[in-house]
Amino acid sequence: MMPSLLPFVSQEEFKIFHEIDRELYTILAINLWRDPVDSMQIMALWLWLERTGFNNVVKKILSLPYTLINELADEAVICLNCINNDNSPCSSENNDIPLMQCLMEKEISLRFFYDNRLNAIQGVAKIASDVCIRAVTDIMQQAVERNASQSLADSQKMMAQSFQKSLVQPGFQVRFCPNEMVQSWTQQNEVPADDRTMFVTFSKGYPVLEREVREFFIRAYGDCIESLHMQEVQSTEQSLFARIVFHSASSINVILNGLGKAKFTINGKHVWARKFIPKRPKSLLTPPKPPSL
Repeated sequence: MMPSLLPFVSQEEFKIFHEIDRELYTILAINLWRDPVDSMQIMALWLWLERTGFNNVVKKILSLPYTLINELADEAVICLNCINNDNSPCSSENNDIPLMQCLMEKEISLRFFYDNRLNAIQGVAKIASDVCIRAVTDIMQQAVERNASQSLADSQKMMAQSFQKSLVQPGFQVRFCPNEMVQSWTQQNEVPADDRTMFVTFSKGYPVLEREVREFFIRAYGDCIESLHMQEVQSTEQSLFARIVFHSASSINVILNGLGKAKFTINGKHVWARKFIPKRPKSLLTPPKPPSL
Protein backbone atom coordinates (compact mmCIF):
# COMPACT_ATOMS: atom_id res chain seq x y z
CA MET A 1 0.00 0.00 0.00
CA MET A 2 1.29 3.45 -0.91
CA PRO A 3 2.13 5.71 2.08
CA SER A 4 -0.45 8.27 0.94
CA LEU A 5 -3.17 5.60 1.12
CA LEU A 6 -2.35 4.48 4.67
CA PRO A 7 -5.31 5.07 7.00
CA PHE A 8 -4.89 7.96 9.43
CA VAL A 9 -4.90 6.94 13.09
CA SER A 10 -5.78 9.71 15.50
CA GLN A 11 -3.87 10.18 18.74
CA GLU A 12 -6.88 9.03 20.74
CA GLU A 13 -7.23 5.86 18.64
CA PHE A 14 -3.51 5.21 19.03
CA LYS A 15 -3.80 5.46 22.82
CA ILE A 16 -6.77 3.09 22.87
CA PHE A 17 -4.87 0.55 20.74
CA HIS A 18 -1.96 0.69 23.20
CA GLU A 19 -4.14 0.79 26.31
CA ILE A 20 -2.41 -2.08 28.13
CA ASP A 21 1.02 -0.63 27.25
CA ARG A 22 -0.08 2.67 28.78
CA GLU A 23 -1.36 0.85 31.85
CA LEU A 24 1.97 -0.90 32.41
CA TYR A 25 3.95 2.31 31.81
CA THR A 26 1.75 4.07 34.39
CA ILE A 27 2.65 1.41 36.96
CA LEU A 28 6.36 1.91 36.25
CA ALA A 29 6.54 5.70 36.11
CA ILE A 30 3.68 6.71 38.43
CA ASN A 31 3.01 3.92 40.93
CA LEU A 32 6.56 2.62 41.31
CA TRP A 33 8.22 6.05 40.91
CA ARG A 34 10.74 4.73 38.40
CA ASP A 35 12.51 7.20 36.12
CA PRO A 36 10.03 8.14 33.32
CA VAL A 37 12.63 7.98 30.53
CA ASP A 38 14.10 4.70 31.79
CA SER A 39 10.57 3.30 32.06
CA MET A 40 9.98 4.11 28.39
CA GLN A 41 13.12 2.19 27.44
CA ILE A 42 11.97 -0.74 29.56
CA MET A 43 8.60 -0.74 27.79
CA ALA A 44 10.34 -0.62 24.41
CA LEU A 45 12.46 -3.64 25.36
CA TRP A 46 9.40 -5.66 26.42
CA LEU A 47 7.55 -4.74 23.22
CA TRP A 48 10.61 -5.70 21.17
CA LEU A 49 10.58 -9.11 22.87
CA GLU A 50 6.95 -9.54 21.81
CA ARG A 51 7.90 -8.79 18.20
CA THR A 52 10.81 -11.21 18.47
CA GLY A 53 8.56 -14.14 19.30
CA PHE A 54 7.94 -14.00 23.06
CA ASN A 55 4.16 -13.93 23.33
CA ASN A 56 2.01 -11.59 25.45
CA VAL A 57 4.90 -10.12 27.45
CA VAL A 58 3.04 -6.96 28.51
CA LYS A 59 -0.17 -8.84 29.35
CA LYS A 60 1.72 -11.35 31.48
CA ILE A 61 3.59 -8.63 33.37
CA LEU A 62 0.35 -6.73 34.05
CA SER A 63 -1.06 -9.78 35.81
CA LEU A 64 1.73 -9.67 38.42
CA PRO A 65 1.89 -7.74 41.72
CA TYR A 66 3.81 -4.47 41.76
CA THR A 67 6.74 -6.03 43.62
CA LEU A 68 7.41 -8.53 40.83
CA ILE A 69 6.82 -5.89 38.14
CA ASN A 70 9.51 -3.79 39.78
CA GLU A 71 11.86 -6.79 39.90
CA LEU A 72 11.23 -7.49 36.20
CA ALA A 73 11.95 -3.85 35.41
CA ASP A 74 15.28 -4.21 37.24
CA GLU A 75 16.10 -7.22 35.08
CA ALA A 76 15.08 -5.27 31.97
CA VAL A 77 17.57 -2.53 32.90
CA ILE A 78 20.29 -5.18 33.17
CA CYS A 79 19.32 -6.43 29.69
CA LEU A 80 19.42 -2.89 28.29
CA ASN A 81 22.88 -2.40 29.77
CA CYS A 82 23.93 -5.69 28.16
CA ILE A 83 22.87 -4.75 24.63
CA ASN A 84 24.45 -1.33 24.97
CA ASN A 85 27.79 -2.65 26.23
CA ASP A 86 30.15 -3.99 23.58
CA ASN A 87 33.20 -4.24 25.84
CA SER A 88 32.62 -7.75 27.15
CA PRO A 89 30.09 -10.55 26.67
CA CYS A 90 27.30 -10.86 29.18
CA SER A 91 26.85 -13.86 31.41
CA SER A 92 25.83 -17.07 29.67
CA GLU A 93 24.09 -18.56 32.70
CA ASN A 94 20.43 -19.43 32.26
CA ASN A 95 19.47 -18.04 35.68
CA ASP A 96 20.98 -14.56 35.32
CA ILE A 97 17.50 -13.08 34.70
CA PRO A 98 15.37 -15.67 36.55
CA LEU A 99 12.06 -13.76 36.64
CA MET A 100 12.15 -13.04 32.92
CA GLN A 101 13.09 -16.66 32.24
CA CYS A 102 10.05 -17.80 34.22
CA LEU A 103 7.75 -15.27 32.55
CA MET A 104 8.75 -16.09 28.98
CA GLU A 105 8.18 -19.82 29.47
CA LYS A 106 11.16 -20.58 27.24
CA GLU A 107 14.89 -20.14 27.45
CA ILE A 108 16.19 -16.61 27.63
CA SER A 109 19.35 -15.19 29.21
CA LEU A 110 21.68 -12.23 28.96
CA ARG A 111 23.60 -14.20 26.33
CA PHE A 112 20.47 -14.00 24.13
CA PHE A 113 20.51 -10.21 24.36
CA TYR A 114 24.24 -9.98 23.70
CA ASP A 115 24.09 -12.32 20.70
CA ASN A 116 21.22 -10.26 19.27
CA ARG A 117 22.46 -6.89 20.47
CA LEU A 118 22.52 -5.11 17.09
CA ASN A 119 18.94 -6.12 16.27
CA ALA A 120 17.93 -5.30 19.85
CA ILE A 121 19.51 -1.83 19.79
CA GLN A 122 17.80 -0.94 16.50
CA GLY A 123 14.50 -2.59 17.44
CA VAL A 124 14.24 -1.01 20.89
CA ALA A 125 15.14 2.43 19.51
CA LYS A 126 12.53 2.16 16.73
CA ILE A 127 9.77 1.02 19.08
CA ALA A 128 10.62 3.76 21.55
CA SER A 129 10.43 6.34 18.76
CA ASP A 130 7.45 5.02 16.80
CA VAL A 131 5.30 3.59 19.58
CA CYS A 132 6.27 4.54 23.12
CA ILE A 133 6.78 8.28 22.67
CA ARG A 134 3.43 8.65 20.95
CA ALA A 135 1.58 6.27 23.25
CA VAL A 136 2.73 7.44 26.69
CA THR A 137 4.05 10.99 26.34
CA ASP A 138 1.14 12.42 28.38
CA ILE A 139 1.81 9.96 31.21
CA MET A 140 5.53 10.67 31.08
CA GLN A 141 4.85 14.41 31.35
CA GLN A 142 2.61 13.76 34.34
CA ALA A 143 5.37 11.74 36.01
CA VAL A 144 8.03 14.37 35.26
CA GLU A 145 5.86 17.15 36.72
CA ARG A 146 5.04 15.06 39.79
CA ASN A 147 8.71 14.25 40.36
CA ALA A 148 9.67 17.90 39.89
CA SER A 149 7.08 18.97 42.46
CA GLN A 150 8.42 16.41 44.89
CA SER A 151 11.99 17.57 44.29
CA LEU A 152 10.89 21.16 44.92
CA ALA A 153 9.20 20.14 48.16
CA ASP A 154 12.35 18.29 49.22
CA SER A 155 14.48 21.33 48.36
CA GLN A 156 12.23 23.63 50.40
CA LYS A 157 12.40 21.20 53.32
CA MET A 158 16.18 21.11 53.03
CA MET A 159 16.35 24.92 52.98
CA ALA A 160 14.17 25.06 56.08
CA GLN A 161 16.43 22.59 57.85
CA SER A 162 19.49 24.58 56.78
CA PHE A 163 17.94 27.79 58.11
CA GLN A 164 17.05 25.97 61.32
CA LYS A 165 20.68 24.90 61.66
CA SER A 166 21.99 28.42 61.11
CA LEU A 167 19.89 29.76 63.97
CA VAL A 168 21.89 27.80 66.53
CA GLN A 169 25.34 28.55 65.09
CA PRO A 170 27.72 30.82 67.04
CA GLY A 171 26.99 34.49 66.46
CA PHE A 172 23.20 34.06 66.21
CA GLN A 173 20.82 35.09 68.97
CA VAL A 174 19.19 31.81 69.97
CA ARG A 175 16.48 33.60 71.97
CA PHE A 176 14.81 34.53 68.66
CA CYS A 177 14.48 30.84 67.75
CA PRO A 178 11.34 29.00 68.94
CA ASN A 179 12.07 26.66 71.83
CA GLU A 180 10.75 23.65 69.93
CA MET A 181 13.14 24.31 67.04
CA VAL A 182 16.18 24.60 69.30
CA GLN A 183 15.20 21.44 71.18
CA SER A 184 14.65 19.48 67.93
CA TRP A 185 17.99 20.52 66.45
CA THR A 186 19.85 19.86 69.72
CA GLN A 187 18.36 16.37 70.00
CA GLN A 188 19.33 15.61 66.40
CA ASN A 189 22.93 16.67 66.97
CA GLU A 190 23.09 14.46 70.05
CA VAL A 191 22.24 11.30 68.06
CA PRO A 192 25.46 9.22 67.73
CA ALA A 193 26.75 8.70 64.20
CA ASP A 194 26.22 4.92 64.43
CA ASP A 195 22.49 5.52 64.96
CA ARG A 196 22.41 7.64 61.80
CA THR A 197 24.27 5.10 59.66
CA MET A 198 22.97 2.74 56.99
CA PHE A 199 24.87 -0.28 55.65
CA VAL A 200 24.59 -1.00 51.90
CA THR A 201 25.90 -4.01 49.97
CA PHE A 202 26.52 -4.50 46.24
CA SER A 203 26.31 -7.57 44.00
CA LYS A 204 29.66 -9.08 43.08
CA GLY A 205 30.38 -8.57 39.40
CA TYR A 206 28.33 -5.34 39.22
CA PRO A 207 30.65 -2.66 40.64
CA VAL A 208 28.98 0.47 42.02
CA LEU A 209 30.93 3.72 42.33
CA GLU A 210 30.77 6.05 45.32
CA ARG A 211 29.56 8.81 43.00
CA GLU A 212 26.65 6.63 41.85
CA VAL A 213 25.58 5.86 45.42
CA ARG A 214 25.79 9.49 46.52
CA GLU A 215 23.93 10.83 43.47
CA PHE A 216 21.18 8.19 43.80
CA PHE A 217 20.30 9.04 47.41
CA ILE A 218 20.66 12.80 46.98
CA ARG A 219 18.45 12.74 43.87
CA ALA A 220 15.83 10.62 45.63
CA TYR A 221 15.91 12.06 49.18
CA GLY A 222 17.64 15.44 48.98
CA ASP A 223 20.87 16.59 50.66
CA CYS A 224 20.68 13.96 53.41
CA ILE A 225 24.21 12.48 53.47
CA GLU A 226 26.78 13.59 56.04
CA SER A 227 29.49 11.15 54.90
CA LEU A 228 29.87 8.03 52.77
CA HIS A 229 32.53 5.36 53.33
CA MET A 230 33.09 2.73 50.64
CA GLN A 231 34.92 -0.50 51.45
CA GLU A 232 38.64 0.08 50.94
CA VAL A 233 39.91 -2.25 48.20
CA GLN A 234 42.72 -2.41 45.67
CA SER A 235 42.25 -0.43 42.44
CA THR A 236 41.58 -3.66 40.55
CA GLU A 237 38.95 -4.89 43.03
CA GLN A 238 35.30 -4.04 43.62
CA SER A 239 33.86 -2.57 46.80
CA LEU A 240 31.14 -4.89 48.09
CA PHE A 241 29.72 -2.63 50.80
CA ALA A 242 29.59 0.92 52.10
CA ARG A 243 28.46 2.87 55.19
CA ILE A 244 26.34 5.99 54.76
CA VAL A 245 26.09 8.43 57.65
CA PHE A 246 23.02 10.70 57.36
CA HIS A 247 22.44 14.10 58.90
CA SER A 248 19.33 12.74 60.60
CA ALA A 249 18.39 9.28 61.84
CA SER A 250 14.90 9.83 60.41
CA SER A 251 16.36 9.61 56.88
CA ILE A 252 16.99 5.89 57.43
CA ASN A 253 13.37 5.31 58.43
CA VAL A 254 12.17 7.10 55.30
CA ILE A 255 14.53 5.18 53.00
CA LEU A 256 13.79 1.75 54.50
CA ASN A 257 10.06 2.56 54.71
CA GLY A 258 9.60 0.47 57.82
CA LEU A 259 11.42 -2.58 56.41
CA GLY A 260 14.41 -4.32 57.92
CA LYS A 261 16.09 -4.41 54.50
CA ALA A 262 15.31 -2.56 51.26
CA LYS A 263 16.44 -3.20 47.69
CA PHE A 264 17.27 -0.45 45.21
CA THR A 265 18.57 -0.36 41.66
CA ILE A 266 21.36 2.11 40.87
CA ASN A 267 22.04 2.34 37.14
CA GLY A 268 20.80 -1.21 36.67
CA LYS A 269 22.83 -2.63 39.57
CA HIS A 270 21.16 -4.09 42.67
CA VAL A 271 21.91 -2.50 46.05
CA TRP A 272 20.66 -3.80 49.40
CA ALA A 273 20.32 -1.43 52.37
CA ARG A 274 19.74 -1.94 56.09
CA LYS A 275 20.39 -0.09 59.32
CA PHE A 276 24.01 -0.26 60.44
CA ILE A 277 24.62 -2.44 63.50
CA PRO A 278 27.96 -1.53 65.08
CA LYS A 279 30.16 -4.21 66.57
CA ARG A 280 30.22 -4.04 70.33
CA PRO A 281 33.59 -4.14 72.11
CA LYS A 282 34.55 -7.55 73.42
CA SER A 283 34.45 -6.19 76.96
CA LEU A 284 30.73 -5.59 76.53
CA LEU A 285 30.17 -9.11 75.22
CA THR A 286 31.94 -10.82 78.13
CA PRO A 287 29.66 -11.28 81.16
CA PRO A 288 31.06 -9.83 84.37
CA LYS A 289 32.71 -12.22 86.76
CA PRO A 290 30.83 -12.87 90.00
CA PRO A 291 32.37 -11.17 93.00
CA SER A 292 34.77 -13.34 94.96
CA LEU A 293 33.65 -14.44 98.36
